[in-house]
Amino acid sequence: MHIVVCVKHVPDLASQPRFTPGHTVDREGVPGRLSELDEHAVEQALRIAETVPGTRVTYLTMGPDAAAEALRKALAMGGDAAVRVGDDALAGSDAPATALVLAAALRRLEPDLVICAMASTDGGTSLVPAMLAEHLELPQLTFADELTFDPASGTVRVRRDGPAGTEHREAALPALVSVTDRTGEARYPSFKGIMAAKKKRPETWSLADLGVPAGQVGAAAARTAVAAIAARPPRTAGTQVPDEGRAGSCSPAS
Repeated sequence: MHIVVCVKHVPDLASQPRFTPGHTVDREGVPGRLSELDEHAVEQALRIAETVPGTRVTYLTMGPDAAAEALRKALAMGGDAAVRVGDDALAGSDAPATALVLAAALRRLEPDLVICAMASTDGGTSLVPAMLAEHLELPQLTFADELTFDPASGTVRVRRDGPAGTEHREAALPALVSVTDRTGEARYPSFKGIMAAKKKRPETWSLADLGVPAGQVGAAAARTAVAAIAARPPRTAGTQVPDEGRAGSCSPAS
């Protein structure tokens, strides 16, 4: 079985975000990392690989040269191979363009199971997994809080908890799943894993390799745009309500 995990290199949340004049994230000189939510997708793929003999795990990302850092972190956790789609024309791509490119790469990789995080920690749209499933014509099981795979039937099953209750869904492979951070703690890379990852060189594919026209991606082709950016307002002191023991019995108007 071949599992492909879609991951993303994002600005470190501990750093101060910066933006370009075009209201896109300025990634130059800003520390980056593998999206924390993607670590849970990596973990779920590795758990399946540990229980199903012969399973291969490949990581896929889209971005500039620095995006290879996310692939190296994922490979240090485990896995077999990694692919980065890199092209200058991709700068400023929105969610639809990202899904278009990743779908083209996934067709080339021919996975049995695609695993994504519920969202990226920078964009946070949660749109790409569903768009990928649409492009690839795959059944999608999104926002999974628990993921299991039955090798006997080739069926992937998920549990999804929501305000209306708990749902259980399943689909036969090939399929796409997006997982939440409730699926379980992601493992830390071991020293052995870090050293092994250094020997695994990610492949780099261009838009030409995938047959995607440059005019369909990038800022000029984006269907969405950020109209304005404002800094988060500073925290203010809370309102203190004196209580002499009667606050619980007082009406709001009293």
